[in-house]
Amino acid sequence: MEEVEKFIKEAGAYFLATVDGDEPKVRPFGTINIFEGKLYIQTGKSKNVSKQIQANGKVQLCAMDKSGSKWLRLSGTLVRDDRREPKVDMLEHYPELKAMYSPDDDNTEVLYFKDATATFCSFTEAPRTVTF
Repeated sequence: MEEVEKFIKEAGAYFLATVDGDEPKVRPFGTINIFEGKLYIQTGKSKNVSKQIQANGKVQLCAMDKSGSKWLRLSGTLVRDDRREPKVDMLEHYPELKAMYSPDDDNTEVLYFKDATATFCSFTEAPRTVTF
């Protein structure tokens, strides 16, 4: 899990795919953080992405390294964690979000990956898969 988090943080951004009815929806994200042994992302409950995840938690994200020669696909189920502690921790790691989110508002949402499969890919190496 630590290797996955490091790859995504070094990439700087990733694209998260959800399902809306029978259509895929993809958008850029930037938050990723390990808290209490789980890999978390953050969004707002008022956003469509949150509604899509609550309807179907199965998601996939994709991140590419800065060289453009390696990428990571992470699939799993996102689970909402409404506790204050993971929200505080996420916002401490991403202080620029404090202008829009608070651990005490009704909008801030943190979600962790459950039953995750990460595949590290490259143009020059065979894919490598890890689960957590």
